[in-house]
Amino acid sequence: MKKGGISGSALGGRRALEEQFFHERDRELLQALREKTAAKERKQALAEASGITDEDLLGQLDKLNLGPETLAALSLVPLIAVAWADGKMDAKERQAVLAAAEQKDIQADHPGHQLLEGWLQRPPDKKLLKVWKDYVAALGETLSESARSALKQDLLGRARAVAEAAGGMLGLGSKVSKSEQAVLAELEEALG
Repeated sequence: MKKGGISGSALGGRRALEEQFFHERDRELLQALREKTAAKERKQALAEASGITDEDLLGQLDKLNLGPETLAALSLVPLIAVAWADGKMDAKERQAVLAAAEQKDIQADHPGHQLLEGWLQRPPDKKLLKVWKDYVAALGETLSESARSALKQDLLGRARAVAEAAGGMLGLGSKVSKSEQAVLAELEEALG
């Protein structure tokens, strides 16, 4: 036994535990660094694809797993919001959303189509519409007045077409329900 009461084997065991602890901690730090770097790279790719520079918005888009390849699906959020406004997705509304997706070149093999399919199966989280509004606000800062106007007309026209797809009963009454009209008004407000 060494002076001071610690044997060589006990000291060696303590060092092994310390080395294991620090090795584990280094591995955790390295993983955190990799994740941070990957998130930064994803946000950079989103910024390049969208023209958005707002870090908070880019972070929100990243948290929703929207990448540059699925960013096109974000343009369909207003249509999804209108289609689910009354709490159910009508077959005609679904078809109108899919037709709008095709017009935007979001075909079955497009990465954004998988997102869209999920949104057609069940209502997306309410946060998605809020993120879309933030996205449109940031996008609006980069567009000319005429481009903003064209975007507004295009989006509201497509959203109204989805709202009218289910139509009234036997062609009577309003083709747009009160809940759908409320979402359309919310979209119009977001578009300025």
